[in-house]
Amino acid sequence: MSRAGRLHSIQTMGTLDGPGVRFVAFLQGCPLRCGYCHNPDTWDAAAGEEITAQALFDRAVRYRGYFGREGGVTLSGGEPLLQAEFAGEFFSLCRRAGIHTALDTSGFRLDAAAKAALCQTDLVLLDIKMTTEEDYRRHTGCGLGQVLDFLRYCGEQQIPLWIRHVVVPGLNDTDEDAKRLAELLSGCSTVQKVEFLPFRKLCLEKYRQLGVPFPLESAPEGTADACRMLQKRAGLLN
Repeated sequence: MSRAGRLHSIQTMGTLDGPGVRFVAFLQGCPLRCGYCHNPDTWDAAAGEEITAQALFDRAVRYRGYFGREGGVTLSGGEPLLQAEFAGEFFSLCRRAGIHTALDTSGFRLDAAAKAALCQTDLVLLDIKMTTEEDYRRHTGCGLGQVLDFLRYCGEQQIPLWIRHVVVPGLNDTDEDAKRLAELLSGCSTVQKVEFLPFRKLCLEKYRQLGVPFPLESAPEGTADACRMLQKRAGLLN
């Protein structure tokens, strides 16, 4: 019997979560509480729609005609590795069908189940949120060391990586922050792309509807130009 998981939502024509046009499944549940999280409605692991890996694959394959040779499927969240066994089975079905798989993750989990899922993953979109252990624990609830172990493992297994780094003005937007990130990435040969993403507050209404305070409500939004300049000064332009 196919393994069941919890699904938050689906985007059928995604263009921002991996190469090409993608079927993006946002899974329910996340153990982190990042200060700038845009999807607080995905935190509750018991919420969402119950679905089997086979049923999700059956939905995804309907859109294969839109993927072309460049696209595929992406698991996002929430944190998809909170449901690592489900993710691994879904990706296994996709790869057997010749569909490219991408995993959008915080890199918080690296046990046997997560490694099994990574064996079925063609591309990892790894969110590296801060560049010091102290800041990581303060603003996410997990440690930087866990994420660096995940980064190293992907490199050792020759899994291609795209790195995502949200830049929050006044929090992690200094040249020192950016250069530390470059140093953290320097030992991983499979990093193909680094994206500096400007902090946005489009999620504010979600927090208000849920009755949850948004920790960075008073922080200014970032800009693409500022991110590009910071990325350039750190030597991380793609």
